[in-house]
Formats: sequence, structure tokens, C-alpha cells
Amino acid sequence: MSSYSPTPRTTLHRRPVRGTYDRATVHSILDEALVCQLGFVFEGQPYVLPTMFVRHEERVLVHGAAAGRFMRTLAAGAEACVSVTLLDALVLARSAFHHSMNYRSVVVLGRAHEVTDRAEKLRAMALLVDKVSPGRSALAREPNDKEIRATAILSIPLEEVSAKIRVGPPVDDEEDMTFPVWAGLVPISLRAAPPQWDGLGDGSQPLPVMPRAVGSPRGL
Repeated sequence: MSSYSPTPRTTLHRRPVRGTYDRATVHSILDEALVCQLGFVFEGQPYVLPTMFVRHEERVLVHGAAAGRFMRTLAAGAEACVSVTLLDALVLARSAFHHSMNYRSVVVLGRAHEVTDRAEKLRAMALLVDKVSPGRSALAREPNDKEIRATAILSIPLEEVSAKIRVGPPVDDEEDMTFPVWAGLVPISLRAAPPQWDGLGDGSQPLPVMPRAVGSPRGL
């Protein structure tokens, strides 16, 4: 199927025209984003934690300390919410009310399960490394047994999913069109500075490959 099926929890009610369930669009946003916000409830207290993640086929993989509270809670079957946002531009309007931002966002709802198979876990860890720098997992030392035990990998299925996107210039009221203030877009992008060698070894190895997220903004 080319689209996810909306559910009562993922159906957009506020500005539904900005919503999409297109699978390729959702994948594109998840693949470009480097950090997600992972939400869950622990003992009645909501938590939202930023963490690195990677999409693999129809699931989102996150990692953390195996002894960590949030990993144990989610692995036990707690409901989770994963959200990502890519900021493309500041939208400066003629009225304060119509100021906005151009963005691409995804929300994923579901329950996580822990990846325990060793080969699958190593594959997930490699995917996470390659998200930061494509091809990096083949160059770096593979995790040892102690590191594998210390790391928990959670898998959240892409089943209840929605994306929301804003593009375009400010939308001012007709009576404000002649108001004497600059209006338009301020493009925003994530860019990498030149890599900084740590000074160890001979420094002769090739420079790392930059992730997809480091580049020009889109969808203005």
C-alpha cells in the first residue's frame, strides 16, 4: 500500500489539508531527521526524551542503556509516541498572528518491543551508526559482547502514523497587505562545519560522510 490508514488517533482535525499519510513522504521525513522525541508515561508522569533513531523498513529503531528506566518501561509494553520535525523556514507575516514556520513532521504511535536476537540487534546498531554517517559501521569497530549487553534496542512499528507539512509564504489578511513591514521566508537548514580531527592516530583516514539531513532546506 502506498499510504498508511488513518486511525482515530492519527486523523488530523486541525488544518487537515496539511496532513498526509503517504508512505513515501513519511519515510523521507524519518530518514532525513537525526533526532526524535520519544514520549511515554512512567508511574503517571509523562516524559518526552530526545534520542537518536533510524527507520528500517516499516519500523523505527531507538537505542539506549539497557539499565535505563525509559528503555525498561517501553520494553515492558508501554504506549509510545515518536515525533520528528524538520524545520525548513521561518514564515514572517505582516501581522503577528500569521507568523509561522515551514516544517515537515511525523508522529508515530504504538508499542515498542525489544530486539533481543543478537544478529538483529547488531544490524540495528549498525543502522544507527550509519544514520549518523553513511557507511560508518563498516569502518568502526563492531560492538563487543559487553557493549551489546549494555545497549537496548527498541522497535516501534510504523502502523499508526501521520505526517504534517507546511509550505509556502505567509498568509496575510487582505487588509494587512499594505502594512509597512517586510514579509516572506527565512530559510533554515542544518549544515555541517568541517570535521575536526581528535588528534589521535595519524589522521590520514578519509573524512566521514555527512548524513542526508546536512544540506539545503526543502519544501519552502
